[in-house]
Amino acid sequence: MKQLIALAAGLALSGLTAPLAQAATTLTVYTALEADQVKEYKEAFEKANPDIEIRFVRESTGIITAKLLSEKNNPQADAVWGLAATSLMILDQQGMLQPYAPKGVDKLSPEFVDKAKPPKWTGMDVWAATICFNTVEAAKKNLPKPESWADLAKPAYKGQIVMPHPASSGTGYLDVSAWLQMMGEKKGWDYMDKLHANMAQYVHSGSKPCKMAAAGEYPIGISFEYRGAQLKEKGAPIDLIYPKEGLGWDLEATAIIKGSKKLAAAQKLADFSVSLPAMRLYEKNYAVLAMPGVTKPNPFIPADYAQRLSKNNFAWAAKQREAILREWSRRYESKAEPKS
Repeated sequence: MKQLIALAAGLALSGLTAPLAQAATTLTVYTALEADQVKEYKEAFEKANPDIEIRFVRESTGIITAKLLSEKNNPQADAVWGLAATSLMILDQQGMLQPYAPKGVDKLSPEFVDKAKPPKWTGMDVWAATICFNTVEAAKKNLPKPESWADLAKPAYKGQIVMPHPASSGTGYLDVSAWLQMMGEKKGWDYMDKLHANMAQYVHSGSKPCKMAAAGEYPIGISFEYRGAQLKEKGAPIDLIYPKEGLGWDLEATAIIKGSKKLAAAQKLADFSVSLPAMRLYEKNYAVLAMPGVTKPNPFIPADYAQRLSKNNFAWAAKQREAILREWSRRYESKAEPKS
């Protein structure tokens, strides 16, 4: 026994003992990505960066945005991976983002990258408004198929529509922002007054209205394109309608939170988020990506989808967000889904 102890001591002194395994860096990442995306994105990043482990905090866009703002003076997140660009613009206005040009950012379309040098955020993909229309339930109720946003305000659809709450959901906010930009503020609010009369409920998720329509709970759900395409591909009796006036939309994007004590790891996340392997992950869910030439045709999303996106002043949408949500809540909160 004494000989073994002496041998171990000698090995230690000579530096021949096996080094202790270095603990992985834990990176706290806030996201509004859909829950079914988070696992795959995490696995891909950690495979490429085995010395870093992601701890995701996931919620809907509005909730994550509010959480980040409430933590401004004591940041808990190191980075954001998958949040609306309009939300990141609000954080930038508050001085909360760390400038960084990820490796490979030059391969992205310039309009999908923050104009600051170096940029405060980098885009990933586009998601846009879509109406999920349950043809079976609509036939039972003799409801015509809508073709436009204007159609949804018709009395025939009273109590038949669900949409996301804009304070909770980025999808809900891009709808409201787009209507105000497309129609002008007065006509936009007049339109939403009429739409409110037909609304069954405002729910706290961008994907939930399409899921509810697919399940037959309501015939019409205002949601976004890729969730609708996924549900239709699985056999849901829904048609996807892309209103002819134009589609409200936003960018999902990545940013580093200023003050992160794990800056090097957060920069690796930003690097990965703009890489081709990451874009191939995004491509499974989105029809327009920040990196050109990666997307493939989707049978349920029109080939001219990008041309159907409405003109979107992101800076205006970010600056006016608080005032718009305050007015929206004053008018329409009575039909909001109870928060769980």
